[in-house]
Amino acid sequence: MYFYKKSLRTRIFLSMFLLVLGASVLIAIVTVFQYKEEAQDYHRDRLLRKEAAIRENINYILKTTTYPVETEQIPLIFKDKIYEIKDIHGLEIFLYDLDGNLLKSSKPSFFKDTVSPKMPEFALEALQNSPTKSYIKEFEEGGQKYQSSYTYITDNYFKPLAILNLPYIEDDGFITNELTEYLYRLGVAYFFMLFAAIILSYFLSKFITRSLKEISEKLSETRFDARNKKIIISDTPQEISLLVNSYNGMIDELENSAVQLAANERETAWREMAKQVAHEIKNPLTPMRLTVQSFQRKFDCNDPDVDKKMAEYTNTLLQQIDTLSSISSAFSTYAKMPAQQDETLNVVKITKLALDIFNEDYIYFFSEKEVVRARFDRTQLIRVVTNLVKNSIQSVEQKNPENPRIDVIVENTEDWVNILVTDNGVGVPEENRSCIFEPQFTTKTSGMGLGLGMVKNIVETYGGTIALDSSEDKTTFKVSFPSIG
Repeated sequence: MYFYKKSLRTRIFLSMFLLVLGASVLIAIVTVFQYKEEAQDYHRDRLLRKEAAIRENINYILKTTTYPVETEQIPLIFKDKIYEIKDIHGLEIFLYDLDGNLLKSSKPSFFKDTVSPKMPEFALEALQNSPTKSYIKEFEEGGQKYQSSYTYITDNYFKPLAILNLPYIEDDGFITNELTEYLYRLGVAYFFMLFAAIILSYFLSKFITRSLKEISEKLSETRFDARNKKIIISDTPQEISLLVNSYNGMIDELENSAVQLAANERETAWREMAKQVAHEIKNPLTPMRLTVQSFQRKFDCNDPDVDKKMAEYTNTLLQQIDTLSSISSAFSTYAKMPAQQDETLNVVKITKLALDIFNEDYIYFFSEKEVVRARFDRTQLIRVVTNLVKNSIQSVEQKNPENPRIDVIVENTEDWVNILVTDNGVGVPEENRSCIFEPQFTTKTSGMGLGLGMVKNIVETYGGTIALDSSEDKTTFKVSFPSIG
């Protein structure tokens, strides 16, 4: 990320600045949310208090009226009283019968057309289903928030007579002013805190990074191919001193072990190479010696088949000499790897070209795309494919000579190219899978065991990987490396 590319001093400064700024913004958001929640609760509680007071007035009127306390008499009972209740409590009052039809309203008669003669169906249904026999609806019109409460009016025997509806306007002017004043004070306080944080972060970051800057300058002068200098810095924090002491101790250890390590590595490499070369050369020398000894014992110049035996003897020696030559070429090729001549290639085309040298009719090639481009050395890519296919041919000939099959697949997934070589041969035993890609490892009676090691070396040079998936039915080698476009 861009932030982590900045210097430590800059990151400390920006972190403290953003921390204070983020805290102020977060507190402001929480404050606004809290004020809104409190305002909503305040209006609801205020509406419920007014509803309770109005119900008490209505119950008193119902107890003192001379009219029969019935639903049909509600307009007469509250003919004038409804306006008194409105003036006392400052709310419009609507009375509906139990079916939702308007009985009496506190609005003047010239507003009659604006008053709905019917209670909303959703409110009537909600009131009937409410366990508390009350219902409050919140809504907004023209940018103004409203609450409307619905509740039953009962007689002395708690029998429902009518439905009381109280529309209530949420006036947030006072609360809004309080919120604005509080946010202003909070903003002033955080402005001074932000100013103090800027000054503090500046001096703190300067103090912390001063020692690190000196260490960085010393480290930039350190070379592993020359005599390294120790870092000497005074008046540093404890953490920086531990870092300097650890580095100086590492320098001492490196100087003591670098020469010995290099010598041991060279000796080990030469010993392993000599052992491998001796082993591979010994394999063809043994049949050559046996052939010469047999020829020495049985040779008879008067034998009528002397020419035939001489030809067999010569062919045997030539075959072993060719084996020695191939061993020499293999070690020479492996020692020179990788000889890169990078170019942009069509992997599909090069893979087909590599398969053209094989005459086996059981090798099948598949690719969903005609063009899959990658940056690779042409010769080395052909080596990768041919080595994997040769291994598969030897594998199927051992296990399944009657029904052999080898599939070579080129895939392009996102930014990678995959080359999969699958066969139905003998597979790789579980105990050999961990060392199958080692240069000197082989399970064959002939060969140097350098093929898969060379393939792994080539692929890893181009930032790729090679993986093995083997079972009783099939074996798959998967080579992956980056693609282009």
